[in-house]
Amino acid sequence: MQEAELKLELSQSGARSLLKTNPFVSPPTILQQKSVYFDTNAWDLTKRGLSLRIRQSGNERIQTVKAGDGAAAGSFVREEWERPVTADAPVIDDPQIVALLAGAGPELAPLFEVHVTRHRWNVTAGEAQIEVCLDVGKVVAADREAPLCEIELERKAGQPAALFDLARKVDLITPARLGVLSKAERGYRLLAAAQGAVKASPAPLTSEMSAATAFARSAAVCLRQFRLNEMALSWSRDAEVLHQARVALRRLRSLFSICTSLFQDSRFDHLREELSWLAAETGQARNIDVLIGRARDEELAGRLKAMRGDAYRTLEATLSSARVRSLMIDIDEFISGSMADASAMPMHGRSARDFASTALDRLWKKVARGRRLIDADDAARHRLRIAAKKLRYAAEFFEPLFRSKIETKRHRRFIAAMAGLQDQLGDLNDLAVAPGMLSSLGLLGVAGTQDLFRAYDKAELLRRAAEAHDGLVDIKRFWRSR
Repeated sequence: MQEAELKLELSQSGARSLLKTNPFVSPPTILQQKSVYFDTNAWDLTKRGLSLRIRQSGNERIQTVKAGDGAAAGSFVREEWERPVTADAPVIDDPQIVALLAGAGPELAPLFEVHVTRHRWNVTAGEAQIEVCLDVGKVVAADREAPLCEIELERKAGQPAALFDLARKVDLITPARLGVLSKAERGYRLLAAAQGAVKASPAPLTSEMSAATAFARSAAVCLRQFRLNEMALSWSRDAEVLHQARVALRRLRSLFSICTSLFQDSRFDHLREELSWLAAETGQARNIDVLIGRARDEELAGRLKAMRGDAYRTLEATLSSARVRSLMIDIDEFISGSMADASAMPMHGRSARDFASTALDRLWKKVARGRRLIDADDAARHRLRIAAKKLRYAAEFFEPLFRSKIETKRHRRFIAAMAGLQDQLGDLNDLAVAPGMLSSLGLLGVAGTQDLFRAYDKAELLRRAAEAHDGLVDIKRFWRSR
């Protein structure tokens, strides 16, 4: 059967507040649960997007196999298979499960455990039936453990919107952040090296799916990348973590822009505006990180580092705000729940590959028209830089739809040429915005700032940019047969 749920992360104190308030009308059923997760030593199951656990609650043991693409953000839609077992040892006798595990069964061994106290409610919200489970406990792997505090809202009947309405009610009682990690993923992360910056990954797209489904999957990957880096920022002020969080926002904003024609929904423009606001809120800390990397004057570097602390504290306050929490839930609802609403998507049935080809052509024309770079002004070069960035992201989003041998070869060349052009346009933009950036930080004219961008030779950058642009225009487009 298919499982549809929304996951939220709470603090331990938040869980206590929720239990004290109990907005779910009836008293909860309280269960003590222990879940043992199995895989091979080479982690073959998780590499295939599978998980296998045996969960004990009282004297009952249930074995569950789940299959998913690993791209979901807070809302998870996965296939799952359950059966009762009598011991903490997998039973692999169902032909479908045998085929799914593809020979891994004999090598399965317990890798980690999850111990929780589960508070469970069955909630009626209009015509919807929702199972609410608040889990408080820990994940244990070898000699390591990590706390766990999350709430899962699983729709049993009714419309998906009811899940998100209930999530917002929870967030009014205690801060609730969109969850992106399954319990299985938490265990694997505990076994692995410390997690740092999370880079973009491809979405599981196929040429047979609709354009709207391709949008939903790609957007979910972007949202997940942002949330994983946002989580890392709560314990690390690593500049690369912030950079990748910003990359995720830029990719998501670009995807919304690329797919504008798919939607006639009043929420669409609001979400785009909120994403732009959030991206701007991350800009100050990122600018300071960049300047610190370039500063050679010791006094200036010290001043920048002091400013960095203030900028990151401001950013942390923003990321923990109700506005950002609400935005994450709103985006997840848009890309998961409303995808099935045909009235919001008049082009729902259009194939992903056909849509991608049209979108790439449109973006390509904007970039290809950007000739005479040397004679253009800064504003025109900035517009070209933005168009090139959207084209690059579109090429990355839609790459899984163009997987023939010749398309793959052309795509590789195309991305390399795009990267070269973006590097040059990025350096030119840095020169153009440097005075404004320094002024906003109160550093204009301060000793040492003249060296921050001195290495740039604008005439040489313009020559290289024009050369990179001409090279890109001459490359064959991977999404066209000719």
